[in-house]
Amino acid sequence: MTQPAPHPLSAQDCLVAVMIAVSASDENIRTAELIKIEVAVNHLPIFADYDLDRMQQAANVVFDLFGQEDGLDALFGLVRDNLPEQLFETAYALACDVAAADGSLAEGELRLLEEIRYELNIDRLHAAAIERGARARHLTL
Repeated sequence: MTQPAPHPLSAQDCLVAVMIAVSASDENIRTAELIKIEVAVNHLPIFADYDLDRMQQAANVVFDLFGQEDGLDALFGLVRDNLPEQLFETAYALACDVAAADGSLAEGELRLLEEIRYELNIDRLHAAAIERGARARHLTL
């Protein structure tokens, strides 16, 4: 008897997966980044009906894929297949917020943000505005 295919990622799972991927991209998941993800999931309207127990599932998908040779391509395939296009900019905005949360952008984070822009076809001008907003939200004195 064959087992049923695993449940596909929800749109919210995809947003969580993108945030986790950015946090893990520099191989150093920082507390500030995890807090940023938690705050986003707990407070943004897009996550109003999200089952928090699914966060671990989304994280496991990211970590499993990061362990594979073409895992990043597979992750973007899952995101494009399961996230409505009107939420692509939302995914990028959340990714930028997570990347900026600890006050510095590592090379791995910058490369992944560039890849997200490309894979989700984020317009250059829109990406610049999203990045500027993230920077403004995370400035310190």
